[in-house]
Order: sequence, then structure tokens, then C-alpha cells
Amino acid sequence: MTLRLGPLSRSLPVRDTVIALLAALVVFALVLVALSAGERAIPLDRVIGAFAPGAGRLDAMVVVEWRAPRALAAAVFGACLGVSGALFQSLTRNALGSPDIIGLNTGAFTGVLVAISLGWSGYSAFATGALAGGVLTAVVVYLLAYSAGLQGFRLIIVGIAISAFLGSVNTWIIVKSDLDVALRAAVWGAGSLNGVRWPQLLGAGASALVLALVLPWLTRVVAQLELGDDSARVRGVQTEAGKAVVVLVGVALTSLVTAVTGPISFIALAAPQIARRLRTRSGGIDPLGSALVGAVLLSAADLVAQHALPMASVPVGAVTVCLGGAYLIYLLSRENERS
Repeated sequence: MTLRLGPLSRSLPVRDTVIALLAALVVFALVLVALSAGERAIPLDRVIGAFAPGAGRLDAMVVVEWRAPRALAAAVFGACLGVSGALFQSLTRNALGSPDIIGLNTGAFTGVLVAISLGWSGYSAFATGALAGGVLTAVVVYLLAYSAGLQGFRLIIVGIAISAFLGSVNTWIIVKSDLDVALRAAVWGAGSLNGVRWPQLLGAGASALVLALVLPWLTRVVAQLELGDDSARVRGVQTEAGKAVVVLVGVALTSLVTAVTGPISFIALAAPQIARRLRTRSGGIDPLGSALVGAVLLSAADLVAQHALPMASVPVGAVTVCLGGAYLIYLLSRENERS
């Protein structure tokens, strides 16, 4: 049984639709909890009322100005990372083919470190540095992995090597920088949603919305590429150009997050695989499911980062790295069992 959503959309199995709605409700609930919980706990009715014109000044300041940008950023950025991971895992046809594994997060980090070292500041400067670093890293990985076509496993191996190299470069930049620059880079490099404000969120959200407009077309291209390059060419797909667009969009989604929060691992790795296991059909790319699962994971991880330790807050990147390490071990064990 399927549910058809208009003449321009494909039919969706009812189970997938129900799961998507449930995931959206979970994201909404996590956002409400993030708006309510904290040192100054605010009841849900006052949280909702804080957005009304006649709201109390203190509630409006705490909920709208302080907590809402961070809570919404966790959902939006988690969705971006989930979609980016889905694109790269589909391109490489490997569960390990996510931006944080193949070095794109590290490359974006390098770009922002260079921007910080040059004295640049602000979201636009960091976004430019992150995008430039991510794109240059993707180009290098793509060229080194290209051999009579782009092979997924080769892309992952080359990406891991480039990530290790850039990690050393990042450490060298931080060590050689002035103390003030090094401290800014170290705090930013931990991956945190602290300090996210409305201008940063609106800028990143607008960029994500523009990228989302190409996803319907890109999903069809990726579906053809998953059938094999020869089959895709027969169907009229320019395979290498299509792969290049997939890489560019995936890098852009990762970079716009990294420019605001710093590198956040695990979400792009795990969200597409969890979404795939929840679907009725196991094959193909699922950008909507990956986005919703990514939003759930990052929103939940940020709540843990804020409230797990009393009187202290840890970077959300530290929470996702801990979870990601365990998940990576699980993936490697599954691959070992299959082989």
C-alpha cells in the first residue's frame, strides 16, 4: 500500500510516511525540551507564549534570543549532515563513505583555521574558508581516487589518508599561531553549538534551503548511479559530471555547518544507515529520512551535551565523537562478519 503525494512526487509506502511523521514529531519534541530546560526552567506554556507579541521580557530573552537559535540550529544542522552523509554513502556504495571519514570535515576545518589565522571573523568569512577548504579537499581526494572512473572504496582509502595529513596540518597551524588565535581555534574546533545566534542560523538555513532545491533532481541521478556507471550512461546520465555535482552539494552541506559549529562527527556517518534500516525498501537514497534522523541525533546529542553534567556544558562534538567511535566499531565488525 502506498501514499501518493501529488502528481509531481513519487508514491511513498505508508510505513515510510508514518516513520517520517514520527521522526518529525520527535524533532519537534526535542526542540521544545531544549527551549524549556536549563538553569532557568520554563514551563511549556510559557515557552510557546514567549514567541507571542505580549510575552514577558525575561521569557522572550531566554527562549527566543538565547535558546531558540541553538535548538533550531541543532535540528537544521543535523539534517544537513544527514543528507550529506547519505549522498556520499550512496556515491561510494559504502557505509563508511561519510564526510567525516573521507576528510571533508577536516578540510573544512583547515579552511576555517586559515581564515582565523588571517584575522578574518564572522560567519561569511568562516563559511568562505570552510567551503574553500572542503571543496579543495574534495578535489584532491577526487583526483587521487580517480582511475578510469571514480571507485567508492578507493575514494574512502584516499580520503582517510588525506584526513590524517590535514589533521597534522591543523595541529601545526594551531601550535604555530598566537595564543589568542590558538585558543579561538581550539574552542571552535571542538564542535559546539554554543554562541549560535539568529544571523548565523538564518544565513546557514538560507544556504541549506537553496541546496535542498536540487535534491529531487540529485536523488534521481544518484539512483541511476547506484545501478552502475554503464547502466547510468545508457539511461542518458553523464556519470562523472553527476558524481561531481553530488560531491559539490555534499561538501557545501558539510561546510555550512562547519563554518558555524566547527567539525561535528558521527551524524553524517550514522543518520543515513539508521534511516535505511527504518525504511520499507533497503535500497536507494533517502534524503528526507536521513535529514530527519540527523536532526534527531544532533538535537538529542546537544541536550546531552548541555545537561548531562551538572553545572557544566561540554561541546556537542565531544558527545558525537564518543557515540561515533562506538558506532564505527559496530560498522567495522559487521563488515568483518560479511567478509
